[in-house]
Amino acid sequence: MKKLIVSFALIASMATIAISVAGQTPAPAPAGGCTEEAKIATYTEFTATRQSDPAKAYAAAKKYLACSQGGQDQYTEYLNKWVAAYEKEVRKLQMGAMLYNEKKYAEALTLGKEIVATEPENLRVIIDLGYGSYLAAATLKNESFNADALTYARRAIQLIESGKTPAKWEPFKGKDDTLAYLYDVVGRLSIKDSPDAALTAFIKKAQFETDLKKDPWTYYFIAAAYENGPYAKLSADYKTKFEGKDETPESKLALENINQVIDRMIDAYARAVALAGNDAKYTAPKKEWMDGLTTWYKYRNNQTEAGLNELIAGVLNKPLPPLPTPITTLPAATPTASPATGANSAAGNGTSTAAPTGTTVAAPKTTTTTPATPKPKPRKHHGRN
Repeated sequence: MKKLIVSFALIASMATIAISVAGQTPAPAPAGGCTEEAKIATYTEFTATRQSDPAKAYAAAKKYLACSQGGQDQYTEYLNKWVAAYEKEVRKLQMGAMLYNEKKYAEALTLGKEIVATEPENLRVIIDLGYGSYLAAATLKNESFNADALTYARRAIQLIESGKTPAKWEPFKGKDDTLAYLYDVVGRLSIKDSPDAALTAFIKKAQFETDLKKDPWTYYFIAAAYENGPYAKLSADYKTKFEGKDETPESKLALENINQVIDRMIDAYARAVALAGNDAKYTAPKKEWMDGLTTWYKYRNNQTEAGLNELIAGVLNKPLPPLPTPITTLPAATPTASPATGANSAAGNGTSTAAPTGTTVAAPKTTTTTPATPKPKPRKHHGRN
């Protein structure tokens, strides 16, 4: 997450000046009191600095207004409007500084909600509320921030994809980078309760040319979402309808649909392994990913690992497979013994006589930035003995 943190030092200092003065301690009167000469000098200072040094202009405006408590003229009317607009904008800048630099998550998020209450489509603040709530949950190990993270991340995605843009994309690198991180938030926080929604989010995240596209965790999550979502459902349906019964065209069709999901799991695991490479920080999770990949690959290839290394070596040269379209008719040639690799297979073209010893991957903890890697547990949902 450090890649996203940029220096808000100038913004923070400006925000601190504005907020500390606004609505708290009355501004001191101009030097020389509130004589007309002193007020003219203060107003001149305001006009000279409002473009080059807004914080200094703000202080001058407050001084001038402190001398005009009993009267209203064109100058005080203008300064009151300028001060109000400045304080409104500086609160947004202060939120970014508090969130990304000072890591005052609770204060920043509270401020953000206050802003959104009066500006419900302020995209910059909505983005910060979504991603900032996720950072707060991860950093503070407090899942109470998760609901806001999910709500605001989804809202930000909706606004961006409808064509709305913020004045600045920082601390992200641009539109695609912002969307990738927001989809990552949605995926991570959905995978436990809504793996299908998480899967869609992770696949969208992987479409953007960002650092996250090269992150092996992206593809582990895709594999986990497939296994927790489509695979778990299709396997449970198969077990209910066909387990222990003679093979039929309907059972073959069900297996074909299961197999194309497994093929995508294989593809995702292979990408995670390939991207992990020899990086020491991925040593432990890579072993788990390789174990999962090997299990499913052997299931789809007559219990052999032949071709597995070649799959890993070449998988990144291929586009990420989209979500599978349900198969409604059997392929022309369907083996009678067990499920075969379909046309979209990432693994090969073999058969198997037993379901893999796999598991529904436990959803990662949503309050950590580095997800825990669960160990597989035996599970048999389909396949024939």
